[in-house]
Amino acid sequence: SLRRSEATEAIPLSNRFGRLLRCARNGDLLKNPALLRQLIFRILCTMIENKTSKRRQLRELVMQALYAIEISKDPPQHVIDTLFTEIKPNDADHEFCVTLFLRTINNQAEFDKKIKLKAEHWEFYRIALIDKILLRMALCEMLHFPDIPPKVSINEAIEIAKDYSTDSSGTFINGILDALLNEMKTDGTLKKSGRGLVNNAAKKIRAAKQ
Repeated sequence: SLRRSEATEAIPLSNRFGRLLRCARNGDLLKNPALLRQLIFRILCTMIENKTSKRRQLRELVMQALYAIEISKDPPQHVIDTLFTEIKPNDADHEFCVTLFLRTINNQAEFDKKIKLKAEHWEFYRIALIDKILLRMALCEMLHFPDIPPKVSINEAIEIAKDYSTDSSGTFINGILDALLNEMKTDGTLKKSGRGLVNNAAKKIRAAKQ
């Protein structure tokens, strides 16, 4: 099953969402800004969740393309022309795949340096190739895709690793990416906007309730 992001778990879909919708129909949300904010964030989280399955397939395709280029050493454009043929050119899905693919390649040296610093008890060459690729892809999303919440990128990498890599890969990837996320929050290199802020907004809602 798909793992929900932290933002999705913050506002359960069942009774809370039904109550918010009833308030919307009755016009009560205009009188209660807090409920209005919760409805907006719930809708955003649901939109993200509904796209997760399709986006996961696209991420798996990008992972396969990155794996192919590691093995074959073919030019990136050749891999794009070969593996992304089923996605319509100029389509949003095609743009996402090509952008994630190329940005991961172009920034690989930077990503590998960050991974090595957090994988202090591992020789880099001993890390499974699929795990390296998924770590690079998640880092690329966290640093270069401001509209994707970081927890979504992390969870997707974990879930894909469960299907394609070793039994311990999910835990390993989670530990590395969590450490990197905390570091990026501290040093200010994490720049998110729009939907990418959903996780932070959910945390603010929880904090306001305490």
